[in-house]
Amino acid sequence: MYDVEQFLVKRGATVRSTLEQQDRVGLGVLLIVDQEGIFERTLTDGDLRRLILSGAELDEDLSGLDSITAITLTPSSTELEAMTLMNRYEIDHIPVLDEKGRPVKVITRKDLDSKIHLSRPHLGGKELGYVRDALDSNWVAPLGPNVDSFEREIAEYVGVSSAAAVVSGTAAIHLALRLLGVGAGDRVICSSLTFVASANPILYVGAEPVFVDSEPETWNMSPTALRTALEDCARSDKPAKAVIVVNLYGQSADFEQIRALCDEYGAPIVEDAAESLGATYKGKMSGSFGDIAVLSFNGNKIITTSGGGMLLADNAEVVTKARFLSTQARDKAIHYEHSEIGYNYRMSNVLAGIGRGQLDILDERVQQRRQVFSWYEERLADVKGLTWMPEASFGKMTRWLTAATVDERAAGTAASLIEHLGKCDIEARPVWKPMHLQPLYSGNRYFEHVSGHSVADELFGKGICFPSTSDLSEEQVDMIAGEIRNHLLA
Repeated sequence: MYDVEQFLVKRGATVRSTLEQQDRVGLGVLLIVDQEGIFERTLTDGDLRRLILSGAELDEDLSGLDSITAITLTPSSTELEAMTLMNRYEIDHIPVLDEKGRPVKVITRKDLDSKIHLSRPHLGGKELGYVRDALDSNWVAPLGPNVDSFEREIAEYVGVSSAAAVVSGTAAIHLALRLLGVGAGDRVICSSLTFVASANPILYVGAEPVFVDSEPETWNMSPTALRTALEDCARSDKPAKAVIVVNLYGQSADFEQIRALCDEYGAPIVEDAAESLGATYKGKMSGSFGDIAVLSFNGNKIITTSGGGMLLADNAEVVTKARFLSTQARDKAIHYEHSEIGYNYRMSNVLAGIGRGQLDILDERVQQRRQVFSWYEERLADVKGLTWMPEASFGKMTRWLTAATVDERAAGTAASLIEHLGKCDIEARPVWKPMHLQPLYSGNRYFEHVSGHSVADELFGKGICFPSTSDLSEEQVDMIAGEIRNHLLA
């Protein structure tokens, strides 16, 4: 953002002085104000050119300019509102006016683009072709050739037999619980260190969440805590009806141990692979280990459809039922016949086209995210108190988000570092706040990794996620790392 005074020009200014002022500012726009400083209109270099071509002399004033209705913002307007207006009207500058109509600043597209985000979409170029096919064929409604192909291609990539494309990862978890017969009063065990979307579908079906801690080696579900939770449920004559295992920040959980425990207690696994598409566990792809697995293609994920998800299973009947439930559970009949509750959960043919283009470059995106992490690791190797999320020996993580902890050896804390980076227009976030600490779930059972020591609580208190977008440049990481270093070594 720029000093607003340099943009202000009055109607009495000459064309010559205005051209000179515009040349000094160098952004192609000025703001015409009246004698009281009230905004009248924007003035672009194109406006001046047209004024001169219409016969205005250089020493004439600006009175020949017409009045126009300019696009403006208020101080309370958000960055999203600013960018939306810029895109809609194909402009690069918007003045911000106070309650009296006086300009207080000018926002430029460069200002909005300069912020370094945590994890933004990164398109590869092929998406438009698939979307154009949908538009050219007029197949823009839910379902269609892109949906069919996207489901098949994701299933092949992950290594399962079937997949159903839906509107979100949350919807996929909800469907998974329905398909596993989870209902009112049942207990479902879930990772505590996760986003709330992993747990909320348990409430959708009227079941009771039971939360378990993480293990320090992977930050994922602790098999030790899981065993304790399974045993507790079994003793109370309400055995766990399912276990939702979350793969955190691009790393698979230890499914060999978890599967053995779940089989022992007869609890099917819902693998929440929303954050881990492209990761591996003992040579197999993430998303292939649950009885049912779910993916997310939200805008911040490693690949995106802008919004969407996928349900996967090695059981074609399960996926067929998921498709049925996700299209309002419409029975086979010429009229609209419904025998059970369904949902409007299917992905559109247009969004599936974006997903197909993104899937083509998934492996490249994994490599780029891992490279971003390597740059951080190299530049901050000597910073005491900064410890990276460990990569387990049993697999390859995607580093969807570069995550770390900050301990007492550093000059700052994770919270103070997030605040410092924010002032530098660098978005950083705490790690997920555990579900058992959320007001919504404060009354639910929680089982620690070790009695008296909650790993999830510790990670939340010390954890931080750094910008990890796959198109981050090495120069940007240099700058971010420099700010991290300055704060933690201060």
